Amino acid sequence: MTLASAGAGYPNEVPLTVEGPNNSEFQWVVVVDEDRTDLDLRSDLAAALESLDGGATQLWIKSIDASADAIALDAGFTQYRDLWQLRCPLPNTSTDMITRAFTSDDLDEYIAVNNRAFSWHPEQGGLTRELVEATMAEPWFDADGFRLYHDDDSLVGFCWTKIHRDHDPALGEIYVIAIDTSHHGLGLGKPMSLAGLDWLAAQGLTTGMLYVESDNQPANATYASIGFSRHHTDRAYLRAAQ
Repeated sequence: MTLASAGAGYPNEVPLTVEGPNNSEFQWVVVVDEDRTDLDLRSDLAAALESLDGGATQLWIKSIDASADAIALDAGFTQYRDLWQLRCPLPNTSTDMITRAFTSDDLDEYIAVNNRAFSWHPEQGGLTRELVEATMAEPWFDADGFRLYHDDDSLVGFCWTKIHRDHDPALGEIYVIAIDTSHHGLGLGKPMSLAGLDWLAAQGLTTGMLYVESDNQPANATYASIGFSRHHTDRAYLRAAQ
């Protein structure tokens, strides 16, 4: 079982941001933040699109609602991906799984397990040392909250957590979690998740959070059994080159 938490990397300093031009599938990426109080979405989105050169564009609208969805469709976008934010109360059920903290010596093995588990994933797959080291340089990174599970000295699972202290109350996120493909079907996804939640609860947090693809049925079944429920949906749209 592979459990994906794929919400990292969204800019959220202002209600609407434009990234690009990119040398990738989408030349432009437009992100609309969940707090749209000071945004006239229809006119501001139109102005942003008018400033681009007509290349293929991806649009993310965080915490989607019917009004924002209609505006995106009217602008010529097509829905193609829903990302759910799930939350649960902490502390949760404890687990007997024995984990340890990440060290820099684990980096290559972590990348190998991650890339096997997320070979299908548009953001989390294909990690490199440079990408992981850049994330580890972020001020929120805490190696102790990056929990690893081993079997016969081989890494078979991990639960990387992140604390969002800018929220009130603070949120404890399962940032990325996976079980190596060699150990799928052994029921390790749930205790791996609980190991991460145990660590977050030990930091005094009362709310757990994660992002998951809406159509990842095995992961969503596991999260529901733990007590997660959907808080909101971030929706991705695409518009072909004009």
